[in-house]
Amino acid sequence: MEKVEFLKSVPIFSELKDDTLAQLSRSGSVQSFSKESIILSEKEAGSALFIIISGKVKISRISTEDDDREVILSILNPSDFFGEMSLLDGLERSATCTAMEDSKILIIQRNDFLKLLEDHPEVSIALLQELTQRLRAAGMKIKALSLKDAEGKVASVLLQLADDIGKIKHGVVEIEKLPFQHELANMAGTSRETISRTLHAFAKKGLVELEGSKLRIVDYEKFKELYGL
Repeated sequence: MEKVEFLKSVPIFSELKDDTLAQLSRSGSVQSFSKESIILSEKEAGSALFIIISGKVKISRISTEDDDREVILSILNPSDFFGEMSLLDGLERSATCTAMEDSKILIIQRNDFLKLLEDHPEVSIALLQELTQRLRAAGMKIKALSLKDAEGKVASVLLQLADDIGKIKHGVVEIEKLPFQHELANMAGTSRETISRTLHAFAKKGLVELEGSKLRIVDYEKFKELYGL
């Protein structure tokens, strides 16, 4: 996919004209990252915006209060971006970003992106909307992890994945490629054993269907009513 066509698929750039997108694409560089490689590390200086062209990236932190356990904050997919916080405030990175599979990333340097924000206020507005959505989602996740039991925590993660990467049809949400159980455990703040037990309990209740790495939430609205906040 050409850079201009790809940039049109990124929500914060969708309203820009082709010539502006072409200029932005020329200022960016594409870099490939192999599976499990670290794209950027927590605490390092931030000077660029990263946009996923292909692949999948996890955003995580290490919990020093829990035996240095990895906590997965989110999983990002093509057209998602990251690195914007350090880009805007110039401070160090707040999380580590790791390729979950072979990935291609478009990297836009800070000066080029800030110039774009100055010249095109609509990008600033779209960016603020995206950051607000992320802040709301983070607040909901914190509330879920702090107030719910193990079953509720796993359900909250499934709802998050349904919103992020699920495809809905006739009330059924299909998650084509469910993260591995240890990754789900790191997202839910629980153990692999709890993930396995809870998923099978959901399946036994008829709430989900499991097929290899694929998971279907049979009645999304009912599931959300049972376990949503």
